[in-house]
Amino acid sequence: MRIKNKFRFIVVFTLIAMLMASSFPAGATHSWGDYHWARSSNPLALDVVDNMTSDWDDNLNGAISDWNRSSVLDLTLVAGSDDARTRNRCRAESGKLASCNYEYGNNGWLGLAQIWVKGGHISQGTAKMNDTYFNSPSYNETARSHVVCQEIGHLFGLGHQDESGADLNTCMDYDRNLSNPSPNQHDYQLLEEIYSHLDSGDGGGKPGGGPGGPPNGFENANLRAVENWGVRVGGSLDGHADIYVRDFGNGYMIFTFVFWAE
Repeated sequence: MRIKNKFRFIVVFTLIAMLMASSFPAGATHSWGDYHWARSSNPLALDVVDNMTSDWDDNLNGAISDWNRSSVLDLTLVAGSDDARTRNRCRAESGKLASCNYEYGNNGWLGLAQIWVKGGHISQGTAKMNDTYFNSPSYNETARSHVVCQEIGHLFGLGHQDESGADLNTCMDYDRNLSNPSPNQHDYQLLEEIYSHLDSGDGGGKPGGGPGGPPNGFENANLRAVENWGVRVGGSLDGHADIYVRDFGNGYMIFTFVFWAE
């Protein structure tokens, strides 16, 4: 039993080390731990469930339009619900992305991206925008677009291009002015690299697709508070972004990418 536990620790530690090494480079390859969606052909077709209020329509529509310029993505915005309970919960759905806004409170984070992973394949994801901060005059329309573009970008397997605060003309940087509402060519090129190979079957990409199915609590995990995110495994040098992983065992993990407010 001790040998088995030790082996599992080594495997998890190796995955975390790979994630930390690849998530926060300065202007180089910025894939998020090499995680991606399993698919048998390109482009990758994904539904994005719109659980956002109407004042976010322009920001979300712009982000979907921008990411759809990638040759490997085919995103469809589908209606969800803008009622408060749905937006607060922001439930993940197997094989889909969900985008939500809500007054999540003075908890420190401005945006949150979370992906469910089985065996290296993303199975579902959520992007949350915290109106507790966005409702203040500190954040204009461009800032809102910058953050929603970035949180959705994380759900494809992209990390930040840079964590120094440099302006790289992409929503995947951490420009302190949040002045870039769209991806840049480097983001599109990296997506082509991430999705250059195809997967046979779902590769465990869908919860329940692997032997034995997902462990209890994996698909509907409570991720509202930092104490539910698991272990911090990476972050920016200036403390403006962090990555957490919650390990359920047997290759099932949930990653949380945090975009902290100023």
